[in-house]
Amino acid sequence: MASLRDLGLSEYEARAFRSLLDTGPTTAKELSRASDVPMGRIYDVLNGLETYRLVRSQTASRPKKYVAVEPETALDRLLDDKKADLEAKAKQYEDIVSELNGQLEAGNHVEEPFWTAAVGSEETLNLLLERLAAADDRIVVVGTPPAQQLDIVEATERVVDELVAALERGVDVSLLVERDLFDRLPEGANRAYYERLSAYDNYSARYSQRVSTTFELIDDTEVCIEVPHPLGRDETFGVIDLKDPSFTADVSEAFAEHWAEATPVGPP
Repeated sequence: MASLRDLGLSEYEARAFRSLLDTGPTTAKELSRASDVPMGRIYDVLNGLETYRLVRSQTASRPKKYVAVEPETALDRLLDDKKADLEAKAKQYEDIVSELNGQLEAGNHVEEPFWTAAVGSEETLNLLLERLAAADDRIVVVGTPPAQQLDIVEATERVVDELVAALERGVDVSLLVERDLFDRLPEGANRAYYERLSAYDNYSARYSQRVSTTFELIDDTEVCIEVPHPLGRDETFGVIDLKDPSFTADVSEAFAEHWAEATPVGPP
């Protein structure tokens, strides 16, 4: 059950406020009795509620009287305070991440072969997005959209968002696809993606009838190879991310040959 304590009030503050709603204007002594808040704590509790702007006091009266603000107003104020706290926390964590980004640095282990894999639509897409986000110099995308069993517009949009972020940080992005790929996207989405990417000088796209596989080449050091479903379904089964200098060099060379013969992509 939801409680005022979930919005930051202490147990005594919550009991005192609820009692004030029932009693109407009352003194601290009467409120202590009605709420079962000890008399030795009641003034601290009322001061806390005034800080939250949940009660108003009549200072001219002797003894001093207190009244609760309307419940809707009280809840809105508590919610606003919580939102402000969360925003401050988020800013604090962002500052921490920014500072750690300058402290943490991965070593260069290109010469050491390593591979990992993801199976399933969401896992496949998440691994691809992670590797795109790690690119420093160059991204090559070859083939068809990733994770075809996902909503094609949503999946492509997430990939485009990551490619735009890469372009913003100066990464060169090359897209080589089969010509029919553009016919699979809704016309409006197709044009929107083209306009978002083609606005950058470090982006280029071409199409070729010779494209038959789907992979992503990251910084010429690793390859994300998408694995089709073994039963021949029109969906991606998984993805293998492979870091191997010899294999990556072969992939890069093969891409260069296909790229030289491909046709530049114009507006849809």
